[in-house]
Amino acid sequence: MSQQLGRVSPCRSGYPFRWPVPAGGPSRRRPRAPGRFAVSALLGLLAFLAPALTPVGFTGQAATGTPAAAVVTVAPDSSRALAGFMIQSTASVKDPAAEVSSPGYRTKDWYQAGPRSTVLAALLAAGVHPDPFHSTNQKRIPAADFTVPWWFRSDFSVEDSRAGRTYLDFSGVTSAADVFVNGRRIATASTVAGTYTRHELDITALIRPGTNTVAFRIQPNDPRKHLTVGWLDWLQPPPDRNMGIVRDVVVRRSGPVVLRDAHVVSDLAVPSLASADLTVKARLRNDSPDTVTARLSGTAGPAALGRQVTLKPGESRTVVYSPADQPALHVPSPRVWWPAGMGKQPLYDLDLAVTVDGVTSDTAHTTFGIRDVQAPINADGARQYRINGRPLLIKGAGWSPDEFLRWDPTYVEDRLQYVRDLGLNTLRLEGHLEPDEFFDLADRYGILTIAGWECCNKWEGEVNPAESGEKWDAADHAVAQASMAAEAARLRDHPSVISFLIGSDAAPNAKIESGYLEALRAADWKVPVIPSASGKPTPVTGRSGMRMTGPYDWVPPGYWYDKREGGATGFNSETSAGPSIPTLDTLRRMLTPAELQTLWKQPSAPQYHRSPSATFSTLKLYNAALAGRYGRPKDLGDYVRKAQLAQYENVRAQFEAYSRNAKDASAPATGVIYWMLNSGWTSLHWQLIDRYLDQNGSYFGAKKANEPLHIQYGYDKRTVSIVNNRATVAAGLNARVTLFNPDGTEKYDRTVTGVDVEARGVTTTSLTLPNTVPGLAKTYLARLLLTDSAGRELGRNVYWLSTRKDVLDYARTDWYYTPTTSYADLTGLNSMPQVALDVTATTTETRAGMSTTTVTLRHPGTTKAPALLTDVDLMSADGRTPALPVHWNDNQISLWPGESATLVASHRTADPDRTPRVRVSGWNARAVTVPSS
Repeated sequence: MSQQLGRVSPCRSGYPFRWPVPAGGPSRRRPRAPGRFAVSALLGLLAFLAPALTPVGFTGQAATGTPAAAVVTVAPDSSRALAGFMIQSTASVKDPAAEVSSPGYRTKDWYQAGPRSTVLAALLAAGVHPDPFHSTNQKRIPAADFTVPWWFRSDFSVEDSRAGRTYLDFSGVTSAADVFVNGRRIATASTVAGTYTRHELDITALIRPGTNTVAFRIQPNDPRKHLTVGWLDWLQPPPDRNMGIVRDVVVRRSGPVVLRDAHVVSDLAVPSLASADLTVKARLRNDSPDTVTARLSGTAGPAALGRQVTLKPGESRTVVYSPADQPALHVPSPRVWWPAGMGKQPLYDLDLAVTVDGVTSDTAHTTFGIRDVQAPINADGARQYRINGRPLLIKGAGWSPDEFLRWDPTYVEDRLQYVRDLGLNTLRLEGHLEPDEFFDLADRYGILTIAGWECCNKWEGEVNPAESGEKWDAADHAVAQASMAAEAARLRDHPSVISFLIGSDAAPNAKIESGYLEALRAADWKVPVIPSASGKPTPVTGRSGMRMTGPYDWVPPGYWYDKREGGATGFNSETSAGPSIPTLDTLRRMLTPAELQTLWKQPSAPQYHRSPSATFSTLKLYNAALAGRYGRPKDLGDYVRKAQLAQYENVRAQFEAYSRNAKDASAPATGVIYWMLNSGWTSLHWQLIDRYLDQNGSYFGAKKANEPLHIQYGYDKRTVSIVNNRATVAAGLNARVTLFNPDGTEKYDRTVTGVDVEARGVTTTSLTLPNTVPGLAKTYLARLLLTDSAGRELGRNVYWLSTRKDVLDYARTDWYYTPTTSYADLTGLNSMPQVALDVTATTTETRAGMSTTTVTLRHPGTTKAPALLTDVDLMSADGRTPALPVHWNDNQISLWPGESATLVASHRTADPDRTPRVRVSGWNARAVTVPSS
């Protein structure tokens, strides 16, 4: 529950919890078996703070009757992730566990899965079920198949099985598992439970020459009962509820002394950045029966390290190197890590090795960045982040993984490149904490991340079990604390990680919070711990400094400028105007012809691809606003065309309002997380990027608002402001505003000169649009131009406005939107004449596998009306399929008669022998597709 201005509102799903309620009401709950979780074993996980391992990407190939997954061989003093699994339902396997988990067991008619895979991901790869992203295919997958445990089985071998010790190291089990090696059960589902808990099992005594077998009997998942992962109201949840193993299972070899928990704690001198002190920690454990003298040595950045340690049998000791005993750990003029747009992203290496009698026993490697993160609460009660001593407006979006948790490094990197292209600096992960490679990429791209636990399922069940799940027992507390310990150890060295949200819609109680904080302290967690995303405080940490006021559904662009509800003030942890209709290309890939007709003909019809939530199951509010402001759509194409215009203006206004208000003297905006960046499947809401990486009006509205030097209009005071996101002063600027009727008739023009904007600053100019202009139509266009002292254009921004304002009824605000009682009249845009633009395009291969396509658009002046929001798409050589991903320097632009623009797209070279085609369309640009020579 969240309270807003005295109103008590439910979780943002619109029903008491985010897992969808089946027809006929909630399903009966199965009683929890006694001893479901073993507290003592899970508490032992709190001490397991291990360094990151080299992961293997999701393979995705699977087929019934195929050979078993490749057997990995692990050399002494090394580690290897299992190459994959053979999986099968226990309903189809009648053999005893000892046989199933022994080498040589036949897996005929089992399914091949990748090294990280849910059950359903493997079945989809095997072709068992049709594409769940299309139409309502996912409904056809029988959920009953996933109400019983499934076997995950893999083989491995070790070189010289008589030498050294062997360990099984893993996390990501969803929801729990019995674990077997070579026919012996080595752990039960009472100890291996929770997606984020990490486990190290010593299997030395079970290892044999040749092939060895590990098998997991995975228990069904229920995010309301287990501390795992769920999908809230984001999408139609997968029928298997992501049961499986979604992180690597690693076989580790070592000598008598193992090296664990290697990490670096950095202290940067702020604000001078003149030096940094590094503290290196690592834990040594003697797993041999003899007293051992070991030497730990290596390097941490520029510093060489070395120390001798004597350990008794079974003894574990943390070795600490500090500048006091290792002067080289005091680093003058360090290479400081910065978010994108503020500086570079250098990383240092930590390499350690432990030797016994001159022989390497174990090694560890990780990278780390030197940076400082602070997030004090300002005088208005809002979090204000400071990176390396400099205040930063957080402009971010909510991240979603693939619905079936399939890891595709190329696809993830493509989306992170889009994040930078959008001018965003932060991603929020509400649960679904991605594998190590994700944070490696975020480090490299300079994208900040705010990690945290999920809302409205078992993670918040103790605080509000009626809405979020069952109350916790002692075992749940142990799993939660072990999960926090494992994730803190995994994330702490990533400079991109700037906070952990220990609560989402609700804040943890004193017992849960204390467990989290204990685990974080043990992991040397340095960045801010945030009590909740909703503004709820906790007994120990105190105030949150965040707010979760929504909206989550449609509101007009002017909404964002009011400093109330979700308007631009403080730190709004998740908010947007809801639906984001994809391009027509994407819609045709995800919906049937009949569903496409329903989309625009039946504005209140349930939409399977919106949400399982009753609140968000239709596009009723959005469609009413679209028809009320732009006019009722005539056909599917007209509906999508109007949707792109509406999304562009709304998303642009959201980011513009927060950018402008960031420099206000009172109640400044300090952060906004657009809800969301992307969806885990084919969706109709909460996305700047669609499933297929196509870019619609929402995308380009955000890109325009967040450009480095930006001129913008304020809906509240009708003023023109300039936002400088660059690190240098912008001086001697000229700002011009011109108002036009839709037919292109100019009605007003004014310019101010000599405007200066400080680095990362905002200047509101003396330009204010008049309330009345003679002859101005009810619907009109405002063109804003930004030029330098020589008259060169630095930027432009075009608005479509109305003399009739959108009227909001704030008194009836609900937790997810504020009603609009009267709409702005933008129907005059429908009378704009078609413009046939002159289009030329060329494509050049710039480097191996990459090309650049340059498109020149010119308005020939055959009509005095501008070409509004002209969209350019890169298409396949046959002109049928969008070429994605693609990065445009600009797009969805507006051109007046006689004007021209050059747009540049960078993209992969699809076919070196055939160049792509270019399609031009838009609000009133005549559609045309041309070749690129």
